[in-house]
Amino acid sequence: ECGGALREALLVYRRAHGYCALLVCALGTAANALNVAVLTRRELAAAPINRLLTALAVADMLLMLEYVPVAAYLYVVLPEQRDYPYGWAAMLLVHAHLSLMLHSVNVCLTLTLAVWRYISIRYPEQARKLCTLQRCHVAIALCYTVPVLACSPPIAVFEIRETRVRQHSGNLTLYHVGLSDAAEKDDKLLYHASFWLYSVVLRLIPCAALSLLIAWLVRTLLRNGRQHAALTGRSRRAHRTTRMLVAVLLLFLATEVPSGVLGLLSVLLRPCFFLGCYKLFSEVMDMLALTNGAVNFVLYCAMSRQFRTSFSQLFCPALLLSKRKPPPASLTQSTCV
Repeated sequence: ECGGALREALLVYRRAHGYCALLVCALGTAANALNVAVLTRRELAAAPINRLLTALAVADMLLMLEYVPVAAYLYVVLPEQRDYPYGWAAMLLVHAHLSLMLHSVNVCLTLTLAVWRYISIRYPEQARKLCTLQRCHVAIALCYTVPVLACSPPIAVFEIRETRVRQHSGNLTLYHVGLSDAAEKDDKLLYHASFWLYSVVLRLIPCAALSLLIAWLVRTLLRNGRQHAALTGRSRRAHRTTRMLVAVLLLFLATEVPSGVLGLLSVLLRPCFFLGCYKLFSEVMDMLALTNGAVNFVLYCAMSRQFRTSFSQLFCPALLLSKRKPPPASLTQSTCV
């Protein structure tokens, strides 16, 4: 399934992945730091939806910061090497679990964001009682804690293995991350169960639910777009906010579905597909996840006037003042009189 020109292209990208990932992580971390700085301003932090966006920016920032040492060592310092000193092998094992947990946090926050907006639009009267700041804080806390519990079973799947290398000065012991003894038992039952958990429960099911919510939000946008002239100022702001969130959700969906499908195929087709195809796409899937977390700042700036205004007030106040037009001369004269 992954031979020929596709395989060659993926192998070429693998050699450049470390540098591309480090660049995206640097830019994405800075962009998410700006997101947090702007979204926590007093005029924006009062809205629960902005609290969720802030939590999402923090999760994206943690995911990218965690990926930096892996990208630097695995693809730049020691490319193509599969056995390492013990400390780096331990780091890769921690990365395997921590990245899964942080990514699951990202999935939970994105799904919560979609549900929150759905409730706000579909049930506006009940939303005043349901979508409160206190409930928002509880939702954020659950999004950060539940994935830790959900991702704990795969911890038993991998462990650090030894490799003895013969050298002129004697034997050298190196280490790599491999399947644990428990994962090898019963025809790798635990290993395949972890793939089901990762690809279906933590990816495809949330993506299916997110697709339904996005479809309903898009339909609402189209209906409001046809009635745009009749919308009040507050309704137009809500329309713009929904449009921006739909863009964020669609971007997330576009980066998640391919990874979930490849994971599901690895479970159904077993080792052949995993070794011959899934591993080739691992760097591309990592880059999709990193890019998804890095470009939200661009979406906020492009689609939210309030975000642009708050950003200008925080970082470019002089520029904002220079763009304000002076009052007409007639108005100045009448005021003086």
